[in-house]
Amino acid sequence: MSIDFRIIKRNIAHITINRPERLNALDREHDRALAAAWTRFNEDPDLKVAVLTGSGERAFCTGADILDYLPYRQRIAESQADVAPISFGGLTGDRDVAKPTIAAIDGFCVAGGLELALACDIRIATYDARFALPEVRWGILPGGGGTQRLGKIVGLGLAMRMILTGDEIGADVALRCGLVSDLVEKRDLESTALAIAERIMKNGPLAVVAARQALLESFELSLKQGLTREADLQRKLLLSHDATEGVAAFAAKRQPIYGGC
Repeated sequence: MSIDFRIIKRNIAHITINRPERLNALDREHDRALAAAWTRFNEDPDLKVAVLTGSGERAFCTGADILDYLPYRQRIAESQADVAPISFGGLTGDRDVAKPTIAAIDGFCVAGGLELALACDIRIATYDARFALPEVRWGILPGGGGTQRLGKIVGLGLAMRMILTGDEIGADVALRCGLVSDLVEKRDLESTALAIAERIMKNGPLAVVAARQALLESFELSLKQGLTREADLQRKLLLSHDATEGVAAFAAKRQPIYGGC
């Protein structure tokens, strides 16, 4: 099995963790392959949005393949005084991917699988999706960004309960707390994800990247700092050809033709 990479309509990367016999868990080989897929997406200027999903009907991803991946991380911990943050699957580090990402989730989305989903910008799920960060049951913590992202998305209280107990939540709770933005039937999962991707793709690419950047940075900056950063990004956009094209298209009542410059 593999990490499948498809290009849809020239601008959308569709990345599938294709290891259903292991509930799409990532051993080191598949972790490296997924990281390579994200690098390919990040470095291809024609690709504007990525959709991440899992193969089969049982799981989006169940995280690290414990018997393969955790001993590997233990060896790293033993050999280094300072352990670097984990970029799980090349996605969960600090700003690993600079363009919009969508997680299309069906079945189990747990441990590192949930951390991958948390690192995506938009998460949609089926009614059968289940979410958990059970790492404390194995004597470790969610080390792929789970402790840093979950609370910002669902709130401190629910994040504490999920992380400290390892208990899972269902799709209905995930929708209510904002962990996912949409719930759909299984048959509609891919089409819904692609529809969102296409909607993003039609917008000004420079504006999408800048707006995404400003929103992510808002969690790290004071309001004053965030407003200054927003104004700086807006100034650069206003001086771009895309902004001129956007105004012209609005005035002419036509679809804009953006060049990303």
